[in-house]
Amino acid sequence: MRSIATGTDRFEAALEQLSGVRCRPEFTLEEAPAPQRLAPSTVAMTADMSDPDSDLASGRFVLLHDPDGVEEWEGSFRAVVFVRATLEPDLLDDPLLHDVGWSWVREILDLRGCHVTQIGGTVTRTSGRSFGTMADRPADGYVEIRASWTPAEDDDGAPIDDVAAHAEAWLELMAQAAGLPPLPAGVPVMSPRRRSRS
Repeated sequence: MRSIATGTDRFEAALEQLSGVRCRPEFTLEEAPAPQRLAPSTVAMTADMSDPDSDLASGRFVLLHDPDGVEEWEGSFRAVVFVRATLEPDLLDDPLLHDVGWSWVREILDLRGCHVTQIGGTVTRTSGRSFGTMADRPADGYVEIRASWTPAEDDDGAPIDDVAAHAEAWLELMAQAAGLPPLPAGVPVMSPRRRSRS
């Protein structure tokens, strides 16, 4: 990751941890412009998984840091994630999709051992069907998951987890939404392909 002058040792430590994020080889990570007005220190990355025919999944991870803490966050760090994935046809009308999508967020954070507070978010489904002369086109749609949470902190205000685990949970959420099968236990995770913005 690029170096960002922050003046805070805790954020610099978080940046160092994020530089070690690992993910599935199907994804490409890219540094992204971070929002500047949400917190004094921010960093962002995007990921995508695509094939020649369609965009299967994409997402964004933002880490915010305010050394003075933010009352609404109940901490000094905040993770904000976005995932968008193409829906399989049998999920387009599934009435439980919203609940299932949110359960993915909670379960993946738990499986990764991420300690979080103040978690919230939304799950949105968009779908479309064609009619008339276009009726032979298959139905299509996608799901969008937006979530944010505060990584739990120790008494010194530093996250008790490696921040990379939170970013890797976001990537795992994207894999889940894209319908990728889980990696078998013991299979090493490849270092992600990274693109730098010019």
